[in-house]
This record gives sequence, C-alpha cells and structure tokens, in this order.
Amino acid sequence: VQLQACGGGLVQAGGSLRLSCAASGRTFTTMGWFRQAPGKEREFVTAIRWSGGSTYYADSVKGRFAIARDNAKNTVYLQMNSLKPEDTAVYYCVADRGAGVSRLYTDYDYWGQGTLVTVSS
Repeated sequence: VQLQACGGGLVQAGGSLRLSCAASGRTFTTMGWFRQAPGKEREFVTAIRWSGGSTYYADSVKGRFAIARDNAKNTVYLQMNSLKPEDTAVYYCVADRGAGVSRLYTDYDYWGQGTLVTVSS
C-alpha cells in the first residue's frame, strides 16, 4: 500500500495550491488530509468518503479548501485557496478502510510521506 502525495510549495498569502495523493495497493473507504505545523499537534484538515463523496472539513479551512476524488485514478485532490500564513504546515495524505470518518489521526492506518506547504505573509 502506498500513498504518494505531492503539490506542496511556497506561496504568498492569498494564493492557491493544489495537493494530490495517489493511492495504490488497495481500495479505501475514506481518504483525507492532516497537517502539522512546527511545534503543534497534528490536526485534521479534511476527508472524503470514497462512496458517495461526502466531505468533511475543519472549521479553520471551511470555505477555502476543497477536497475531491478521482475514482478512476484512485487519487484525491486538495484545492487550497485564500491561503494564510497559519496554513503553513506539513500536509499528510491519509486513508482508511473503516466504516466512519474520524478526525483523529490515530484512527488512520495509512499515511503518505508528507508535503510541505509554506505560506508567506
């Protein structure tokens, strides 16, 4: 099983970035993103149910970030708009095969390698 995330980089505040995460090796019921800023706890960002496409967002990104999936490519995308300096973090793609959607990072069995997003002020 592999989650290959990419798309991070440096952007000015107010700008946009798109992250992608391609899954291989097995199918999942949920995929999403967590992030961890320096000196802070890892936090939930967003998740999407593979069947039905229901989406879930942290309050801090609602209205600015959008998660989407491509079934054929087994890939999820995170479109990040109106980025703020406080969005600076390493973003991790996650996947799970459980029945529900959790906002706890300990509930996700599969993790990508992380991609750094830096938003300058």
